[in-house]
Amino acid sequence: MTDTDLNRRSVLARSAAVAGGVTAAATGLTTVASAPAEAAGRVRPTAGALVRPDDPRYPLLTTGNNQRYTSRPDYIRMVRSTQDAENALREAHRAGKRVSVRSGGHCFADLVCNPAVEVILDFSEMTAVDYDPAMRAFAVEPGARLLNIYEALYKGWGVTIPGGICYSVGAGGHISGGGYGLLSRAHGLVIDHLYAVEVVTVDRAGRVRTVVATRERNDPHRDLLWAHAGGGGGNFGLVTRYWFRSPDAFGREPGDQLVSPPSHVLVSAVDLPWSAVTEKSFARLLKNFGAWHEQNSAPDSPYRHLSSLFNVNAKAHGSLSAFTQVDATVPGARQLLDDYLTALLAGTGLTPRAMEKASGEIGYLPGLAEPRKMPWLTATRMVGTNNPTITDPNSRAVHKSGYMRENFSDTQIAALYRYMTRPDFQNPDTMLVLFSFGGRVNAVAPDATANAQRDSVFKMTFQTFWPDAKDDRFYLDWIRDLYRDFFAETGGVPTIGGRTDGCYINYADSDMADPAVNTSGIPWYTLYYKDNYAKLQQVKRRYDPADFFRHSLSVKPAKR
Repeated sequence: MTDTDLNRRSVLARSAAVAGGVTAAATGLTTVASAPAEAAGRVRPTAGALVRPDDPRYPLLTTGNNQRYTSRPDYIRMVRSTQDAENALREAHRAGKRVSVRSGGHCFADLVCNPAVEVILDFSEMTAVDYDPAMRAFAVEPGARLLNIYEALYKGWGVTIPGGICYSVGAGGHISGGGYGLLSRAHGLVIDHLYAVEVVTVDRAGRVRTVVATRERNDPHRDLLWAHAGGGGGNFGLVTRYWFRSPDAFGREPGDQLVSPPSHVLVSAVDLPWSAVTEKSFARLLKNFGAWHEQNSAPDSPYRHLSSLFNVNAKAHGSLSAFTQVDATVPGARQLLDDYLTALLAGTGLTPRAMEKASGEIGYLPGLAEPRKMPWLTATRMVGTNNPTITDPNSRAVHKSGYMRENFSDTQIAALYRYMTRPDFQNPDTMLVLFSFGGRVNAVAPDATANAQRDSVFKMTFQTFWPDAKDDRFYLDWIRDLYRDFFAETGGVPTIGGRTDGCYINYADSDMADPAVNTSGIPWYTLYYKDNYAKLQQVKRRYDPADFFRHSLSVKPAKR
């Protein structure tokens, strides 16, 4: 029997099981789910392009959003369907090629583009977003960009997922790493709504199969779904489809299967000029931010409907910037926003003003010094598409992360002030991003998904962007020194427990796996996955025992 015959029979078996009221998971079958487009009788997509070094598209496809990372693969295979993914994987495996996997191209580290890669499997053409009635869930292909997902889900059914703000991030990596955004305090992480995943895998003997794993308790592949709920991309196989259905979904109407965003939100965007900031007011400002989040990040807090992105920019930028969004439909929404801004500025002597220019992930938003009410999707478009720094396809960058469970220490604030005001540092596109966290994110147990950080109150991203390769060493040294000094009290990294809680895998940082840089003695996998790493290794052993899918931060198979 050929693989194609097996796949067709599996589709029929799954369809019959669903029609009979029994999920395919309960049968123990390895299944291939029919795509919504195929179920509607549309023409199957043709095979994706094969791009070799002599193809004019080759230079574009050998790097991503961060120009620090490039590759010289033998070829790039564009993938357009599950069958296409099976064929591409079988071909690469038989040839003994080292592969990497790309959905959108926003990978912060060298996980996709690096000198060892011989084949890039690119899923950016798989962009469908649709409702699958057989699964009673919304199907999202890995190449769909976040803004397109929000548009399709909301316009079509009035629902959404609580994902990130950057419009061009691909679903594949964003989801597998956990996924969070301005709605996460109210609705949890993206993966908290993940119902199923379709993955093309290869065993030690080179046999390729497609597995559909759900969160149903009797699903024999349930652990594979668990691993993709925060276990990071490029680890276990080729994701060709995600399905979303909220845990508390009811009925059979599509609009009842996922959370709905607020119809309107209140948004505020302000600058705090560096010319008015002293070391004392800087410390008070950061302490205010930390204290507010410590006090107001419980899962049932009324402030779970408010989320803020605060850019602690380098002094060369000219100002610190804060973007805040609150659900305008909850009682007292304006008071919630006013109380937050008052608490943030208390005792600093700083007066907010309209934003003068773009600030990292926050675009130029001069008209929001006075909060404005607008439709949720309008606000999502506004902040998502107006961020030129992080989406500049010509920039080089470095990113580091940390979860905070408690307020900043004096040592941390002093280190941050020292580096952000260093006289020889004149790069305006540099910031520590502080992002509201907690709320419903923390209503989930740390072992319920692969994403283990479930009691933090805010998240941090250290990042800087620059245009020229000749400056790489200067910026890498600067941010590595800042990171080490910021976490000096815990060995140079955000240790697990106490004030901090490790790192976020979607802000991948290969330094954490380099003992010359990470001298803490804490393994990179503990920082990213905490106690969940051992289970991830077991999943890896079952679905990728030969460690075919690997990169600098990949899960290693358990030995037994």
